[in-house]
Amino acid sequence: MSIELWAARLERPLTERETADMLRLLPAGRRERLLRIRQPEKRREPLCAYLLLRLALREACGWQDLPEIRLTSLGKPWFPEFPEVHFNLSHTGGAVLAALSDRPVGVDIERIRPVGRRVMGRIPEADSERIFFESWVRREARAKCAGTGVIAMLDREPPLRAGEQFYPLDVFPGYAAGAASQGGGPPGPIRKYAL
Repeated sequence: MSIELWAARLERPLTERETADMLRLLPAGRRERLLRIRQPEKRREPLCAYLLLRLALREACGWQDLPEIRLTSLGKPWFPEFPEVHFNLSHTGGAVLAALSDRPVGVDIERIRPVGRRVMGRIPEADSERIFFESWVRREARAKCAGTGVIAMLDREPPLRAGEQFYPLDVFPGYAAGAASQGGGPPGPIRKYAL
């Protein structure tokens, strides 16, 4: 399986009923984690990311439910019952992105927005917000694929390792996105949805 991608643009808030119905579709651990987010409006993107993953797994694997998800010691999510199915999620204001693969995969999506000089200075080659976020998503996707933190890539991004690939993605206007993989070839077409 190459990298398979799903993206959703979130154009409105969720109703209380939609939120409650969607929360019921998640495994208990994921539901509890989301409910710890104190402001209900900040649950929309992560909740929709998990539901997009559920849709992706139904379409790609025929699974009806989202299986248990655990985190490695460095925070990379995985399915203990299905370690051969690799996945990754990303969300930002107004959009979510999900990836599936038979190899390690990492994705990131960021809404392009103003950033301060100090933040912009963390990425040496960034001279505009677009370049900053394109560089950021590349670093974040690569770190998530490797299962390491992005902090290690802030000062100096290392060259791609043997077998590592990165693909910039054209998802939605006003967003930067990318996918990283350990082999397996380029991603297929992005399945796009809107809420």
